[in-house]
Amino acid sequence: MSKKKKIQRPKARRPRGFEDKSADVLRAENRLIQAAFSVYDTHGFEPLQTPAFEYADALGKFLPDDDRPNTGVFALHDDDEQWMALRYDLTAPLARFVAENYNDLPKPYRRYQAGSVWRNEKPGPGRFREFIQCDADSVGAPGAAADAEMIMLAADVMVAAGLDTGQYMVRVNNRKLLDGILESSGVPGTGAGAEQRLQVLRSIDKLDRLGADGVADLLGEGRKDDSGAYTKGANLDASAIKAVLGFTTASDTDRDKTLRTLEALVGASTHGKAGVEELKLIDDILTACDYGPGRVVFDTSIVRGLGYYTGPVFEAELLADIKDRKGRPVRIGSVGGGGRYDGLVSRFMGQAVPATGYSFGVSRFASALSRMGLAETAEQPPVMICVFDKSLLGEYFIMASQLRAANIRCEVFVGNGNVGKQLKYADKRGVKLAVLMGSDEMERGEVTIKDLELGAQMAKAIKTNEEWKSSRPAQKTAARNDIVAAVREMLAGGDII
Repeated sequence: MSKKKKIQRPKARRPRGFEDKSADVLRAENRLIQAAFSVYDTHGFEPLQTPAFEYADALGKFLPDDDRPNTGVFALHDDDEQWMALRYDLTAPLARFVAENYNDLPKPYRRYQAGSVWRNEKPGPGRFREFIQCDADSVGAPGAAADAEMIMLAADVMVAAGLDTGQYMVRVNNRKLLDGILESSGVPGTGAGAEQRLQVLRSIDKLDRLGADGVADLLGEGRKDDSGAYTKGANLDASAIKAVLGFTTASDTDRDKTLRTLEALVGASTHGKAGVEELKLIDDILTACDYGPGRVVFDTSIVRGLGYYTGPVFEAELLADIKDRKGRPVRIGSVGGGGRYDGLVSRFMGQAVPATGYSFGVSRFASALSRMGLAETAEQPPVMICVFDKSLLGEYFIMASQLRAANIRCEVFVGNGNVGKQLKYADKRGVKLAVLMGSDEMERGEVTIKDLELGAQMAKAIKTNEEWKSSRPAQKTAARNDIVAAVREMLAGGDII
């Protein structure tokens, strides 16, 4: 007799670097996105949705290598043997969209978008391979006035998310300033020098995490981290390292003072002078619109790690005291940022197309707001209609429709089980009110509405079945035709009769 063949079942397991999100998390993130969208709308931006996949070459050489398209991104071959990749951010797809539709779009083209992006990188605590970004961009907008608007927009998003002055700061710098410092240090802007400059930017971007000594190692020969992994450095000489680190500490909370310091630092550098002039115009606009140093400062340590930025750059940072579950202080730091990227659309068109934008990570920002007690995550618990008699299912669904029409969340129990099991289900769902109606109540034109939350509290003081039967805690009888008014009253905390 042959043995029964064992059924091979897949193991239920979640891929590393990806996460499942609960209802509370999703609601908090959606509220944050809608708060940002309301700001973008009032600034006159329009929504756009681009696909998850782009051709790998459209994402730009600063992302995957041409001969290794899976480096940094998730890529696959299309049926025509072209490499496609999941989008790495929302900016590169925007550049492709603008180039593809350039003649039909108003300039500047002002758009906003939220959606998942994917990074084929090693996952770790709080570091996921898929996450949501929320962006606003202005393409075809030359001049620092457009950058000033983006900086103000970033500050407005922080306020829309529920933050007060003193709980956040927008920190602004200009890539042209660092270009001027590197130019004076003998680092060319093209060829091998361009890659060296990108390494410098990525090194400075780690300043808050590694400190000056760690960044100095990365600016030089390289650095080995605690795990033993080695990161190759930018190979600057000692004088260039000193000049770069000196630049990162040149800022002051007084924007005027910072500008004067920067003028002295950049000297005769053409790039450096242009960067200072742009910051001066940004400061004029910010000051005129009352975005003072309590909301926006100039900070030369801000460089942003991506290679496509060409001018002003900025980051929105949380300053509030946040603690973990054990009461230890947690530094969240930057939750979003952006800047000018004049070369991204130009890659497709061979002509200058200026652009500037702002982006924030939704999960990181929403999680920080939750820790600060600023994220309202819970919806009103649903009202549940219990099923006493399956012959009355039609009536139960009519009641549910009436409650929903009054904007009251409601469900009819459609599982299996007696009323006891239904109430246990309601407890797990966090249901506040349960509606009970059997055939006898139907004939009398009545329903019983039970406050499960209050009932559980009252039941703790009841010691006998007789007390339970006589008191029937936290429930009331109402006319069937008055169910909407009765439920609304009980949800509002009305008296239980």
